[in-house]
Amino acid sequence: MNVLFFLLPKANCAYIDESFSLRQTLEKMEYHHYSSIPLLSKDGKYIGTVSEGDLLWFIKDHDMSLLDSEKISIKDIKRQRDIKAISINNDMNDLVNLILNQNFVPIVDDNQIFIGIVRRSSVINYLVEQVKR
Repeated sequence: MNVLFFLLPKANCAYIDESFSLRQTLEKMEYHHYSSIPLLSKDGKYIGTVSEGDLLWFIKDHDMSLLDSEKISIKDIKRQRDIKAISINNDMNDLVNLILNQNFVPIVDDNQIFIGIVRRSSVINYLVEQVKR
């Protein structure tokens, strides 16, 4: 089985790009109820993942208001832990090894262009259905 079987395409998932402000990131994460969100370069390459913790630590360390957060580029936020991406060419073992410790796995093409995510819940639901058979 290929990792693309579980893919939630880029068009159907939330992400931010490096031009976003801290406030825009907060608002997008709040709207989608996400605790972390993929960060992409202007040309669509996967850079890493921004988490609520990354944002909260930055706000705490800089004692800022919501208005101040509009002036801060998301590129200036230190990320504590990036969620690892895998290629569309990786096998299911690679996906399962990552999904055990991550809520989602970003999927990239051969040029490191972000094409979507695989959610942990999708893999678990599939495995539950396989056990029922």
